[in-house]
Amino acid sequence: MKNILIYNSGGGLGDSIQLIPLILSLQNFFKDTSFYYLGAHANHFDNELKEFNIKLKTLKLDIKYFGFRWWHLLNVKKKFLNANYEKFNLIIDLQSKYRNSLILKKIPHELFYSLTFNNFFSSKKIKYASKNHLENLSLFLNEKINKIEFTENKLPEALRSEAKRLLPEDNYIGFSVTQGNEYRPKSWSISKFIELANKISSKGKIPVFFVKKNDINVVKMIQENVPTAIFPEHKSSNPCPALVTALSKRCELGITIDNGIMHMMGLAKIPLIILFGPTDSKKFAPNYQGVKILDSKRMYNSQSLERITVDDVLKCLNF
Repeated sequence: MKNILIYNSGGGLGDSIQLIPLILSLQNFFKDTSFYYLGAHANHFDNELKEFNIKLKTLKLDIKYFGFRWWHLLNVKKKFLNANYEKFNLIIDLQSKYRNSLILKKIPHELFYSLTFNNFFSSKKIKYASKNHLENLSLFLNEKINKIEFTENKLPEALRSEAKRLLPEDNYIGFSVTQGNEYRPKSWSISKFIELANKISSKGKIPVFFVKKNDINVVKMIQENVPTAIFPEHKSSNPCPALVTALSKRCELGITIDNGIMHMMGLAKIPLIILFGPTDSKKFAPNYQGVKILDSKRMYNSQSLERITVDDVLKCLNF
């Protein structure tokens, strides 16, 4: 194949980080193919996530919030042709909104992969066994596409060295305590994180908090109540998402809610304890051995993370 387009409607950093294994797997299989990215929002791999070294060209159509306005149906093909792009050999639709898929399919292509509306838009009508896009694309293309995981050596050496400088010991526990977007309450109270961090600290572990410096109130509350807490990103000249992954690799365990940092930690493949409330852990949680899920829906029949106790988390620890 000469060129492939990947469409993702999610706008958060975590939404893009989730795609990394799929992108690496496809690029490993189609070694001479040009890969393009189209989203309702910016291509984060060109900006905040550039240190992850994921090479995706951006399909520039000058359409804001692509797929989220019905009138895009009227001009998407014209804008594509005016931009002098070649027809895509394959378009991969990674979202499930009917309107978005309908608009996306207006872009000239040979093959179209989509799970939307029971695969209604796909150019091949195949019954898929799961929602795993890599497995399904193997069936769709009648090819065995092996999964390629992100590894630490894809990170710049400078970031790996920086992480080792900032976290030189081997007894760190990583914490991610703030949610990125506010459209659903996914947070666990800071007071519970503080109680948990102090109990873990009493076992000889050092709590490492991944909190932005501009979250002043949260940082201040933790500093005042967890004497051993450290914030390594605050001491770096390049506090980027890839540094979080490099720092996570220096931790023996991560404890997090469902947020973008959860995915950054997940790329490091460290043991994780993840607290879920209203969101779907099967859909969003990193999937590898060593991930433990505490889901308030299953544990307490509630979407509120606050039902999860500090003791619930402590029971998951092996120290």
